Amino acid sequence: MENLYKAIRSMAKLSQEQFADELGTTPQSINRWENGKTGPNRMAQKQLFRFCTEREIELGELIVSGKEYTKPCDQLVLYHGSKKGIVGSLAPISRTECDFGAGFYMGTGVLQPLTLVCSETAPKFYTVALDTSNLKILDLEIGLDWAMLIAYNRKEMDRVAGSRIYEKYAHLTDGYDLVVGYIANDRMYTELARFFRGDISDAALLHCLSALDLGKQYVAISEKACKQIEILNEESLTQLELSILENMSAKRRKEGIRLADEIVKQHRREGQFFDEIIGG
Repeated sequence: MENLYKAIRSMAKLSQEQFADELGTTPQSINRWENGKTGPNRMAQKQLFRFCTEREIELGELIVSGKEYTKPCDQLVLYHGSKKGIVGSLAPISRTECDFGAGFYMGTGVLQPLTLVCSETAPKFYTVALDTSNLKILDLEIGLDWAMLIAYNRKEMDRVAGSRIYEKYAHLTDGYDLVVGYIANDRMYTELARFFRGDISDAALLHCLSALDLGKQYVAISEKACKQIEILNEESLTQLELSILENMSAKRRKEGIRLADEIVKQHRREGQFFDEIIGG
């Protein structure tokens, strides 16, 4: 975090004395922050966020890159955000309404798990290593199975419960330990909702997903898979980091929706609509 404080001062082109004066603190405090000896209290972190906002200092990418795991690792390195922190052994116990059902969710990138928990009061950020050997893996490419499995898990198919297509997705993950598929994060939620309402076709939805390139999520849906996950690092997030990430997430969401609107216009006459697919 000390690099973040120094980056703010550097981008504002201020000396430690000038920076301290702006924040109503002492140069000695600034020096200790930048050297990692101490950190600003909660009030000072709010002041720092206001300082960055007023001067349009963007630090989201710096925070994200600083969380990337750079040490050598023989296993697949993934990331996980937790609202309150992991207690006890890992288990596939998330909400069932998540994209691929109940499981332990991990992402290939840092940004998604960070933005997932940035509005929480005391979240934790984890770097984990996954051993995929001897696991039965369902790998979903960008396509209808991806969209329809999400539809099933988000209860969008309940009105056709018992139908052939409902049963297909109700049992699609049976017997698997791990589901791998593209992330439907906050920039895709709007398009998924539009697809489920029948406002856009499956082709438009999937073109949006391809263009936004949100990375992949690995979901351990069995106890066996969870036992093959090792926590490499656990990190608390400061109020300053959370505020910056929340602001960054909101901006990226707006940009994602704007881009998706353009894509939908280009592909509005292609593909099938949700009610046509499920026969509702």
